[in-house]
Amino acid sequence: MDLAALTAKVAAALAGDTSFNDSVKFDFGSDGKLFIDGGSNKVSNDDESADATIQVTMDDFKSLAAGDLDPMQAVMSGKLKILGDMGVAMKLQSLLSKLS
Repeated sequence: MDLAALTAKVAAALAGDTSFNDSVKFDFGSDGKLFIDGGSNKVSNDDESADATIQVTMDDFKSLAAGDLDPMQAVMSGKLKILGDMGVAMKLQSLLSKLS
C-alpha cells in the first residue's frame, strides 16, 4: 500500500468515526506525511501542525495497522516516536483497527 492508497483508506475509516476529534500527523520520513484532523474529518498529505506527531517508517506503520506490531513494543524499541500529546496517539487505536 502506497501513501495515496493509505490516505484514501484512512479517510474512509475516519468518515464513520466520531470518536476521534483530535489532529495527528504521521511522519513517514522520505515516504511523506499523513495528516488526520478528526474534528473536521480531514485527511491529507499536508505537513500541518497537529496535536501529536508520530514518526514511523511506512513498513512499521503497515505492521501496526495489520496488528503484527504492538504499539507499545514499537515505542519501547524506538520504531515509533511520539511528539506532542501522548493521549491523542493512544486514541488512534480504534481508528487504526479499521485499517486491517
